[in-house]
This record gives sequence, C-alpha cells and structure tokens, in this order.
Amino acid sequence: MALSSVPEQPVVVDGRRLTCEHVRRVARDQAPVRVHPDGVARARAAYEAVRAVQVEQPVYGRTTGVGANRSVEVTEPAHGLRLLRSHAGGAGPLLDAARTRAMLLVRLNQLAAGGSGVDPAMLDVLAEVLNRGLVPPVRTFGSIGTGDLTALASVALCLIGEAPWQYGSLEPYRLDPADALAFISSNAATVGEAALSLADARELLYASIVIAALAFLAVDGNPEPYAEAVHEARPHPGQQAVAARLRELLADQPIKPARIQDPFSYRAVPQVHGPAIDAAIHLERVLAIEMNSAGENPLVDARHRRVLHNGNFHTAYLGLALDAMRVALFQTSALSAARLSTLMEPEFTGQRPFLAAGPEGSSGLMILEYVAQSALAHLRQHAAPAALATAVVSRGVEEHATFSSQAARNTSEAVYAYRVVLSCELVATVRALRMRGLTPAPGALREAYELADVALSPVTTDRSLDEDLDQAARVLPQLAGL
Repeated sequence: MALSSVPEQPVVVDGRRLTCEHVRRVARDQAPVRVHPDGVARARAAYEAVRAVQVEQPVYGRTTGVGANRSVEVTEPAHGLRLLRSHAGGAGPLLDAARTRAMLLVRLNQLAAGGSGVDPAMLDVLAEVLNRGLVPPVRTFGSIGTGDLTALASVALCLIGEAPWQYGSLEPYRLDPADALAFISSNAATVGEAALSLADARELLYASIVIAALAFLAVDGNPEPYAEAVHEARPHPGQQAVAARLRELLADQPIKPARIQDPFSYRAVPQVHGPAIDAAIHLERVLAIEMNSAGENPLVDARHRRVLHNGNFHTAYLGLALDAMRVALFQTSALSAARLSTLMEPEFTGQRPFLAAGPEGSSGLMILEYVAQSALAHLRQHAAPAALATAVVSRGVEEHATFSSQAARNTSEAVYAYRVVLSCELVATVRALRMRGLTPAPGALREAYELADVALSPVTTDRSLDEDLDQAARVLPQLAGL
C-alpha cells in the first residue's frame, strides 16, 4: 500500500487525546504517527508492575489459561505463543487496509494509556508498522464484542514473523510470550471501525443540512418551521442546532413560500435530523473514552502495583451508541428520500414530472427514487439493534456478549447507504434549481450550489446517471465544510 507523498503533521499517540478524526487521517490518508514519551512511560510502569505481581500471585492469561481454562496453572513459557496461534482463527474476507490501520492505531493508543503490561518496546514497533504502511491479514468474522481476539492475534503473528505482512515486511519482533493475552485483550478493531464510521457519518450529517436547504429553495419552502421561537418551545440540543444552521443558510435568500405548510420532509428537518446530530455527539463521547482508556482484562494498576481482573472488555456502551446512531441515520435518510420525491413532482417545482427534458414521456431523474429507496432498504436492514443478540461461549463461563463488532460493521454499511441517498437528493436538487433558473444568493448556499454545479453534468436529456451520483458523492465532503 503506497503511502501519501504529501507531508503531513504526525498524529501524536499519548494514550489520552486520540480522536475519530485522527483515526481517519492515519487510516485513510496515511498520516504518520509518533509516540509521545508520556505514553511510553505509562506503558513501562505497567510493564514493571505486572512482572512484579505475577511472581507473587496468579495473573489471568500470564500464569493461567484463558476463558474456561482460567483456573488452569500455566508454567510453560511457550503458552503465550500457542494462545496467539490458536486464537488467530478468523474467517471470511480480509478487512480492508483502512479498517485494519484504524485498529492498529487504536491499539497503539490504548497501550500508551498504560494498563496492559506489555513491553513498552511494542509501542514503537506498532508505530513503525503504521508508518511503513504495513497491513496484517485480518479476517472479518471472529469477534462478538468481548474482545477482538482473532484480529489482534493475527497482528501478533505478523509481528513475530509467523504470518506475512501485506505491502512490505518487518524484522520479527521478539514478543515475550507472557505478553500474548495482554496484547490481544482489546476491542481495537471494533473501536477503529466505529471511529471511521462516525467520522464519515458526521461529515454526511452536516452535508445533509446544506442539501436540505438547497432543496428548500428549489421547492419554494416555508421557513416558519425553522424560526427560533419554535425551537425554544422544545429545546432539544440537536434540533436547535439544525434549525439554527438552516436559518443561517437561508438568511439572505429571496424566499417566497409557495405553501402555508410544507411536507414533513421540509417542515420537520430539525426534529428528525437533530436526533442524528445528538446521536453522533454521544457516540463521539463514547469513542473518546474507548480509544483513550486501558480496557484490558486483567488491568495493571501500576500506581498501586496490583493487577485487577475486570469486565472492561465489555462494550455495551459502544454497542448501544452505535445502534442508536444507525436508527437515527435511517430516520434522517428517509426524510432525504422524501424530499427527493417532492423534487419529482410538478406541484413543487413547476417543471415536468421527474425533472425530465426532451420528448414527452422522457424519464428524467425517475430512476433516482428507485436508487434512493434501494439504499434506504440497505440502511434499514443494517439499522436493527445488534444489542438484541447475545451469546454463551467458553463452556458457559462467558455468558454475555454485546455484538458491538457487528454494530460497528453495520454502521459502516449504514453510512455507505446514507451517502447514496444524499447523492440522489443532491443531483435532483441541482437539476431543479437549474431548470427553474434559480441561483442562491451569495453565501454558503451559493458556494454549495456552485461546487455541485461544476461537478454535475448539465445535460438533461435521458442518459445514464451513474457518473452524476459518483460526482455528487465526491462533493459531499466539501458541502460539509461550508
């Protein structure tokens, strides 16, 4: 995997301040990473503490077996290597490079939080892996939300030279077998994928408000539903934020409402889109904790020189936050699809059905409703709460699971589908504005319109719309930044 040739400021890994945007920069844009000395110091303190404790008392995974074998004493030095080999048993297609790099970065930052007890030399090794663009072959299936054991065991086998890296090679790392469980005891793959999904979802959520405002202009909407008094009367934070953004976008636009009351897809944008904004904010808070915490079991408490067996591997907070995010995405995506339908109607645009041009009976943008509804169905399928499932494994000792890994994967799929729905709405909105001869007044909406106008073909006769949708998807990040 070729790294970007554009110099980037490194993401500093210190176990305390990693963000979703950092994860996206490293995973997608190949930004370099640098380990902060404070993170190394915390890791070293835990490393020294656990080695002192394990000679005095049993420590799960170091001097014992794991799972139902927790009471089995282990003295053979190679036990940790056998643990890695036996747990690197995932199935299905390989994770793509971005999700795998996200996992590596999150695990590196968790180690810098100082609770694992692994050799602090591991931090520089993982940083080198990321900076060289190496990717371990990690399979899709294997986690149920109580630790990404198969994924991280696969990473460990690459580190020690027993499995090949993708996109290059690295001198094998001499892993202390006692550190095996300490390294793989993490939900880094789940957290990394969730962080990428949230970074993408947040971008789309902000782009969606801009598109909704453009569609509002295209159908001569009524701005009363966005009035400040309306949202002071029921002051949900996300609802208020969306209404304020719509007021800002529409502030200097020449608005002549065509109706006393618009359909829900315009009138209720703050009430439906607001919860998605709130869900994203909540998910970001949860992820900030997950990424910057020592969630290992057992946890090394270096300050008090003790090892605590615990349940921090359990990801109910993350799974539930991801479930809420997907349901909220479905709700606002359905509103986007509904606005798309109004743009097909002469009653709202004053144009021919489906914004068609050319001979009578031309289809225009008719197919976009089908595309949007197909994507919406995909989103609906993946919006079902993963938290409604559980599992009993390891001879009944581990009798609960969150399936947050599935929640993260479903969120990636939901975000993908949401992008398609928004692209359909943007293509139709721009055509409606063009056909009506409407150009937004100077300001953010004018900039948004011009960005899309340049990207989208002006041809209105019936033709394939594939490229239009692809171009619209490429414009969405720019709209989010206005």
